[in-house]
Amino acid sequence: MTLFNEMGLSAEIQSAIDDMGFVYPTPVQEKVVPFLMESRQDLVALAQTGTGKTAAFGLPIIQQLDTQKKSVQALILSPTRELAIQIAGDLQNFSKNLGFINIAVVYGGADIVKQMREIERGAQIVVGTPGRTLDLIKRGKLKVNEIRWVVLDEADEMLSMGFKDDLDSILETSPKDKQTLLFSATMPKEIVAISQKYMKNIEEISVGKRNTGAENVEHHYYVVHAKDRYIALKRVADINPNIYGIIFCRTRAETKEVADKLMQDGYNADALHGDLSQSQRDFVMSRFRSKHLQMLVATDVAARGLDVNDLTHVINYNLPDDPEVYVHRSGRTGRAGKKGISVTLIHLREKGKLREVERTVNKTFIKKDVPSGKEICEKQLFSLIDIVENIEVNNEQISEFMPVIYKKLAWLDREELIKHFVSVEFNRFLTYYENAPDINVDESHHSDRDFGDQGGRGDRRDRGRRTDRNRGDKRDDRRDESGSRFERGGRGGKFDFSRFFFSMGKKNGISKRTIIDMINQQMPGKNVEIGSIEVLKGFSFFEVDKRFENDVIRAFKDAKYKGQRVGIEVAKGK
Repeated sequence: MTLFNEMGLSAEIQSAIDDMGFVYPTPVQEKVVPFLMESRQDLVALAQTGTGKTAAFGLPIIQQLDTQKKSVQALILSPTRELAIQIAGDLQNFSKNLGFINIAVVYGGADIVKQMREIERGAQIVVGTPGRTLDLIKRGKLKVNEIRWVVLDEADEMLSMGFKDDLDSILETSPKDKQTLLFSATMPKEIVAISQKYMKNIEEISVGKRNTGAENVEHHYYVVHAKDRYIALKRVADINPNIYGIIFCRTRAETKEVADKLMQDGYNADALHGDLSQSQRDFVMSRFRSKHLQMLVATDVAARGLDVNDLTHVINYNLPDDPEVYVHRSGRTGRAGKKGISVTLIHLREKGKLREVERTVNKTFIKKDVPSGKEICEKQLFSLIDIVENIEVNNEQISEFMPVIYKKLAWLDREELIKHFVSVEFNRFLTYYENAPDINVDESHHSDRDFGDQGGRGDRRDRGRRTDRNRGDKRDDRRDESGSRFERGGRGGKFDFSRFFFSMGKKNGISKRTIIDMINQQMPGKNVEIGSIEVLKGFSFFEVDKRFENDVIRAFKDAKYKGQRVGIEVAKGK
């Protein structure tokens, strides 16, 4: 096996990666580093997220930089701010012993003037998101005429996030003789089109097969009724006491709902979704990276660009519509040679979709039974015993308290003492699972008619099917990842919704039913489509057909609830 010290890296770089504990390169590093050290050919590298791509392209670029020049020589594009910051941090660590290397990070939502100053100070490497990068190029602050390398990291993610036009403009603006390095986990036709249009004499390096899942990931699935999906999620978490994972949901509303339930049930969990400000997002991610959170509930959009190591599980609360999205989800675990598990909760109508994902990932999914209460209690009990057995005892600090403790517990013999001690933590599991039912679905005794939740788009009846009191009919309420809603049934139309902020919440006695009734009362005789309703502690959000946006604002201008003035306004953002 090749070692890093056999790759021809400079002594300064070798010393830096030694300090980071790097000895053996990952497969993508073993193939890409020597190639970039020797060749100026363009490169397409197919590799999963988390396989060490930053070092693969970063080490050769740093080694070959002209440190006497203060112009931008390498432009590295990534889909998200988080990934850009992480790439820049890794490059700084690789080059810490070289001196004279400046790295600037540019992304939207931050002070552009400060970013301009970083570039003007002589940044030889710029790492950025496509939108902010193009903005700086157009302003003349990021000059790309001397660029030797352009790196498109997670190119498929950048395209799926809508950055195609930005990428086109950047690639057209940069020098023709640059070396273009494209890294992607999957190879959709859009990636092929970019490589054909902007790259020449391409070398393709592949770690694993195209569009397939990571080798170190096992794929499990559980078949349950839609109404039991959350119960199944809890049991999967409880049977894995040391779980550290991401739970993927379809919509922001579902993400909040699942995270809120987990927190209410005592789990170390939180949500990551599009309604969070950047500071809130950073706070949640900081807690998750430091493992103060065991489970992060997220949409695919919100989780893009996250790079967290050591995940034990990825849980698909719902299957994604696009099998390639599953490839990205599952690739977040099983990194750096470690094992990981991707779990999917489905019902019978999703079996066909599951088979399609299997074909895409080129892996056989293992059907698992949802664990019983007894199995969970046994696993939790032995996990607790392992913790007690291996806990580090600070004799110096605890010794002064021991005489009182011995006296207090002297009436208990050894066996009773152990039982009492274990029961402190264990009783809640025994109580909760005492009469826990079997929620596994016997596939041989059910037809598709028994599973009314098509496509896994929601398992809560109060959210998934809502009654419009003006018409008395029911509609199947579905959302896509961006928050747009598509209605089936009723008029059979497709509706665009406006989202409103409502100044009262649970503490004011507001419920979903209250908001529906108020809309009907304030707008009598109008056939208004009502969308998602979220009732929080101090305020709420609701959606109505966008065509009625001005009508709603006028109708609620002087509205009151229990004598208190109601305030509403169109919510900012989706």
